[in-house]
Amino acid sequence: MTPLIERATCADIADLRQLYYAVYGPHYPVALGTDPEEMARLIRDPHTVWLVARCPGSNDLVGSAAVHGEPGSRLGRLEGLAVHPDHRGGGLAAQLTERLCERTLGTGRLDSVYATVRTVSAGPQRVVARCGFRPMGLLANAVALGSRESLALYARHSPGVLERRVPVPEVPAPLAPLLRTVERGLGLSYADTRVVPDLPPPAGPAGDVRLELIEAPAFVRRRFDEHFPDAAQWFYPLHTPNTLLAADDGSFEVYACLNRSGGYCALLAGYPGAAAAAHLEALTHALTRAGAGYVEALVPLAHRAALSAFLAQGFLPSALYPAMRREGDDRFHDYVVMSRTAEQIDFRGMVVDAPLQPYLDAYVSAWSSRYLPVQPLPEVAP
Repeated sequence: MTPLIERATCADIADLRQLYYAVYGPHYPVALGTDPEEMARLIRDPHTVWLVARCPGSNDLVGSAAVHGEPGSRLGRLEGLAVHPDHRGGGLAAQLTERLCERTLGTGRLDSVYATVRTVSAGPQRVVARCGFRPMGLLANAVALGSRESLALYARHSPGVLERRVPVPEVPAPLAPLLRTVERGLGLSYADTRVVPDLPPPAGPAGDVRLELIEAPAFVRRRFDEHFPDAAQWFYPLHTPNTLLAADDGSFEVYACLNRSGGYCALLAGYPGAAAAAHLEALTHALTRAGAGYVEALVPLAHRAALSAFLAQGFLPSALYPAMRREGDDRFHDYVVMSRTAEQIDFRGMVVDAPLQPYLDAYVSAWSSRYLPVQPLPEVAP
C-alpha cells in the first residue's frame, strides 16, 4: 500500500526519534532527529516544511524529510531524509523529496534548495538526482557518524535563477579544476573568468596569537548581533553562531557554528575580517583541539583575496554553489565552500555515482597538489 504523506505534527516526535534511531543508530548528530524541543520548534516554524510518511493500515511512521528555511532568505536545506529499513526500495525517499520541492521551489517560495548527501553508498545520491538535484562538490571528512564520513553537496534551483548570476572577473588558479567541473556538469560558462595567481597571504603581527574559545550560545549570538546588525554584512544561511574565538589582546573575534557531536565547524564571520584572515592557522588548530576534525567556510567566488587567504592555510575548494545568494530582485552571486580536515581521508571508502565522480576527481587533484607536491626528478649523468 502507498504510504500517506502529510505535514509533521508535534504528536509525531516520539515516532520520528524512533525512525532516526532505526536509520542512523545512536550517532546521528542532527537535532532534527534527536532533540524533542528543537524538533517541536521546527515543526511549528513557518519557514520549515516537514513531511512524514505513514502506512495507511498500521499508521506506522516509515519516512521523514524536511526543507528548512529562515526569515529573509530564499534558500532552503533538505535535511532529515530518512526511510525505515523495512520500507526501502519503493521510491518513498524520492516521493518525499519531490513533494517538498513542489511546496517550496514549485511555489516560488525559494530560489534554491541544497542537500548534503552521504557517500557510504550511491543510493542517497541517486534519490536526490532523480528529483532534479545536481552535484556541486565533495565535502571530505565533513561529519562523524560513528566514523568520519564525507558528504556530497547537491542543489536544485528554481527555473531561471542560474541564468541571472553576476559574472566573476577572476579566481585564484587552484579553483580552476572546480570551475571546469561545474561548467561541464551544470552547463554553465566561466569562459570570461580569468585564472590568476593566488594573492600573498595577509600579514599578521609578529608572534603567536593566543585564542580563547567561548561556547555560550546566547552570549555569542548577542555579541554577534552587535557587530553584525545588518544581515547584508555576512552570509552563511541556516547556521547560527554558537562559539566565539577571541584573541586575548582583543584584536579580533571569529564567530563559528561548532557541532561537537558531529565533529565539524563552520567559520561564519570575523570582526574585523582582515585581522581574522591573518590567523586562520591558529583558528583551525583551536577548533581541532575542540574536536572539530573538519572546518569549512563559505566564501564569495568573486572575493579573490579571501579565497587566497584560505588557500594559503591549507583550505581546499570543495564545492561551488552557483547563484547561492540573491542580490536585489534579479541578480545572484556564486559561493565556494573552502574546507580543511585534520584527519586522514579514506578515499577508498567513498561510493560516488557517475555525476559526482568529476567532483571527487577535482577534489583529489586539489588535495594532492596541496599535500603531495611533485618532487623534481634527480639529474642523471649522461
